[in-house]
Amino acid sequence: SGSVKAGKMTEGEKMRQCKQEEQQQKEEEREGLIEFYSSYQELFQFFCSNTTIHGAIRLVCSKKNKMKTAFWSVLFFLTFGLMYWQFGILYREYFSYPVNLNLNLNSDRLTFPAVTLCTLNPYRYSAIRKQLDNLDQITHQTLLDLYDYNMSLPQRDWSTSSTQRRSSRSLLHHVQRHPLQRQKRDNIVNLPENSPSVDKNDWKIGFVLCSENNDCFHQAYSSGVDAVREWYSFHYINILAQVPDAKALDESDFENFIYACRFNEATCDKANYTHFHHPLYGNCYTFNDNSSSLWTSSLPGINNGLSLVVRTEQNDFIPLLSTVTGARVMVHDQNEPAFMDDGGFNVRPGIETSISMRKEMTVRLGGSYSDCTEDGSDVPVQNLYSSRYTEQVCIRSCFQLNMVERCGCAYYFYPLPDGAEYCDYMKHTAWGYCYYKLLAEFKADVLGCFRKCRKPCKMTEYQLSAGYSRWPSAVSEDWVFYMLSQQNKYNITSKRNGVAKVNIFFEEWNYKTNGESPAFTVVTLLSQLGNQWSLWFGSSVLSVMELAELVLDFIAITFILAFRWIRSRQKLSPPGPAVNSQDNTAFQDEAPALSAPHRFTVEAVVTTLPSYNSLEPRGASRDGEVGHD
Repeated sequence: SGSVKAGKMTEGEKMRQCKQEEQQQKEEEREGLIEFYSSYQELFQFFCSNTTIHGAIRLVCSKKNKMKTAFWSVLFFLTFGLMYWQFGILYREYFSYPVNLNLNLNSDRLTFPAVTLCTLNPYRYSAIRKQLDNLDQITHQTLLDLYDYNMSLPQRDWSTSSTQRRSSRSLLHHVQRHPLQRQKRDNIVNLPENSPSVDKNDWKIGFVLCSENNDCFHQAYSSGVDAVREWYSFHYINILAQVPDAKALDESDFENFIYACRFNEATCDKANYTHFHHPLYGNCYTFNDNSSSLWTSSLPGINNGLSLVVRTEQNDFIPLLSTVTGARVMVHDQNEPAFMDDGGFNVRPGIETSISMRKEMTVRLGGSYSDCTEDGSDVPVQNLYSSRYTEQVCIRSCFQLNMVERCGCAYYFYPLPDGAEYCDYMKHTAWGYCYYKLLAEFKADVLGCFRKCRKPCKMTEYQLSAGYSRWPSAVSEDWVFYMLSQQNKYNITSKRNGVAKVNIFFEEWNYKTNGESPAFTVVTLLSQLGNQWSLWFGSSVLSVMELAELVLDFIAITFILAFRWIRSRQKLSPPGPAVNSQDNTAFQDEAPALSAPHRFTVEAVVTTLPSYNSLEPRGASRDGEVGHD
């Protein structure tokens, strides 16, 4: 009986200990610095009752009406979806990096641009005069055979040495390899001499180009004039490429081309221009290209610009290369090459051409906003020109590099890369075939030059407008030509078509700057997001913080409930075998005389009981049993 009472006291102590632990846990929960909700329902109910987000309180107030609760729940989450859909549109616009175009008008003294003027008169340079005479003879016979046209040739001394005769035969051989022919539909036909007349509309004229494997094609043109000029130009380029020293073609004749030069009412001199030779446009002179002493315009107007009187008579010219008379002028920025084919225009003889300029600068945003380049260093094309990067410089350099790689030689019109030589069918027999094939790929952007070459982030352009008037006038031409003849030895018979005047000046002091600025910055993005949030929920930044707090509380409660669940599973697990053996041994020591049926009572003592209420009846029952015994 004493042993049973000791066991009973042990149970009482356990109950008191459990109550103390429970009471201590409640006190700790009441006194905690950070409180967490006991369930998700409690969390969401507190949030909806106290948040400043509009519409959330309706989920709590209408909880007794299931229809209203469902309606407000759908409306609440639908609004959330629409708001975040708008957020997605804003983020997409932000990461597209749009720009605003800013237009500024500036007034200041302007630096005068570079001006390039060409004679439009490909000259018969002494270094290649004999070869050109031979080419003219071959062309004369070709036109006679094809068109029955007897082209007049200037009187030359046709007596040649044995070396010149060999050169003439070599030229004839290569011209015969690239003959000028007519083409009818898909058939190429060589027309013999004294051929019957045919309908010219049924024919196209061109010339044949063949590869080293005798793979030929007909470079045809719908216009006979274009075909003859292109065919003659092809052989002319080969003759130029045979000159070992390019300086042999540098025959400047400034005084016979520029009769008068004035800038800002001051006379020009040789220090104000540089000279270069263009294969098709002849001698070219660039004014104001010296960066050490650039001209500046103090005032706008025709009297404060550049004024030139130029000779436009074509003397000793090549008629099959140049079919126009006059001069060609181009305005461009310093340290930029003059691409006369792209930006130049012609000056008419007997006309005073007044060109007014308006300067325009463009500044683009680089980086993520556009694919422009600052200086071309990040463009995968080598700059072959001794100038700063421009898009046209890059495109021509790209073509020339592909020409050297594919054809083994360089095109004469573009700068020569290191280690390369210009194409000449004396050395590169099939370069013409390779060039025209490559040119077709270049124009179709198969070479990728137009994709590789990007626009510069900063560029300067000049908007030009021209006016024309007769010069000199009918009443003043006599004394003007007389003065020119006295000062410049002007002895042209066709005076009206022999001279021209060019005036280039700024129209106004103002110049326009086109700049770019980001249209969607971080501040703009936050402002737009705030507008959308206020539109759909009528709340502020603090409301966003409430929503963030809800998310953090949800995560914290999830971890806490998970931890409690794991602990409760550990407490409810059955006791280990060592504990059962020890308890049974102690009980047997206290009551060794008990028989086998009392093992049920032992089982009741060592079993963990679920609640206090269930312990009392089971204890009373044991008392009854022991007392009975």
